Amino acid sequence: MLYFKNISDNLLKRLNKKDRLKRYTFLIIGCFLLAFAFNVFYKPNNLVTGGVSGLSIVVNHLFGISTSLFIAISYIVLLIASFFILGKNTTKYSVIGSILYPLFIYITKDIGTLIHFDVDNMLLIALFGAIINGIGAGLTFKYGFSTGGSDIIGQIISKYFKIPIGNSLRIINVTIVIGSGFFIGNNVVYAWENVMYASIAVYIVTYLTDKVLLGISDSKAFYIITENETSIKKFLMDDLGMGVTVLEGRGGYTGDRKKVIMCVIPTKEYYLAKNVIMDMDKNAVILINDVYETEGIG
Repeated sequence: MLYFKNISDNLLKRLNKKDRLKRYTFLIIGCFLLAFAFNVFYKPNNLVTGGVSGLSIVVNHLFGISTSLFIAISYIVLLIASFFILGKNTTKYSVIGSILYPLFIYITKDIGTLIHFDVDNMLLIALFGAIINGIGAGLTFKYGFSTGGSDIIGQIISKYFKIPIGNSLRIINVTIVIGSGFFIGNNVVYAWENVMYASIAVYIVTYLTDKVLLGISDSKAFYIITENETSIKKFLMDDLGMGVTVLEGRGGYTGDRKKVIMCVIPTKEYYLAKNVIMDMDKNAVILINDVYETEGIG
């Protein structure tokens, strides 16, 4: 989900080594939970919640193509597209997730026959599927990874149409969810009921991912007190594409004048931003607040 233009390879290597075992452990758990929710709750009940996995249910219904096969091929194609369109640095942060998620989808493809919930209440199915999905997505994003798929499509749309990634992903998912109502199910009422349940699931997934695991807001306000103002500003503006405001500060005890960099950063980029800044200036002081709404340009 991130763009890297000017961050040095050495810096990225140091960040990747930090808590590597913990990060990859939670990535594996996150990808497994995503696949589990899909094969146990979504696929057996034709709940299309967006993304490539949601599209795979529609394709399976129309053409009989295996969902696991469609997801695997789509992820490979999207990784290749990402490499040529978005670049090597952006793509490499989606590679592991793009391999693990389709792999777990394949491994758990028959788990729905072993773990079957004989529940007529589709709302319960949507709720529990969304909770597991949201936790999986939250664990994946929290430790700086992406599962690729529709995330890559969102980045490509964002790059060429200058639409924020969050908005481009919403457009993709809404299109897939609503479109599924026209193609899944012979019973029109049944099909559109599923669309409504899927919409509830999408909302819960978003809520759990952004509010519980990644924080209670979509964005974070960073206030950075640093002696390395130039490099940190360059990272925030050039690599993350964020707007920056420099405030004049003064130490309450020493009276020394200091620069305070203020920047609003999407929650999903919180992990990278915090660690890069602390690597650039180990003596930096960072104050991080939740931001519930931002208005205006820049």
